[in-house]
Amino acid sequence: MLFNNDPWVVTEFQHINPGKGAAFVRCRIKNIRDGRTLEQTIKVSESITIVEVEYKNMQYLYKDDIGYNFMDPQTYDQYTMEDASVGEQGKYLQEGMTVLVSFYESKPIALQLPKKMTFTIAETMPAVKGDTAGGNVTKEATMDAGFVVKVPIFINQGEKIVVNTDTGEYVERA
Repeated sequence: MLFNNDPWVVTEFQHINPGKGAAFVRCRIKNIRDGRTLEQTIKVSESITIVEVEYKNMQYLYKDDIGYNFMDPQTYDQYTMEDASVGEQGKYLQEGMTVLVSFYESKPIALQLPKKMTFTIAETMPAVKGDTAGGNVTKEATMDAGFVVKVPIFINQGEKIVVNTDTGEYVERA
């Protein structure tokens, strides 16, 4: 649906018909461009604009001064997404990986990464005996892609770990 000139998808809805007054629909909508969610109430008498959003599996190629470049593996068409559209997800992109890209009016507007991805730890401090006092002790580790994740103290440089791309947190060893 189109709301405030942006494409949104309805994730939940409930039709409510109160004893007094007009019926309405209470829904939770998610912005396709930036992932924000809102609670919205729509009266039955109101009309909404339904928009067509296309989803394609695309291969990530590279990043340049203009933005992030993707290729459709079926047609070999290439598309560029601006840094603002990709946002924080750009740090997880690896050359050659396949991602789901949302298209609105034939332009790429958002991408969806796998929930969990594997990265190699490029740099982290070694564990020191006695650091485990207090239970859940973490340290910072720089991934091969250049971003930093807090990992348990027993994880060492060169190991592969799984990272949750939604939260940016360590999940497990790979």
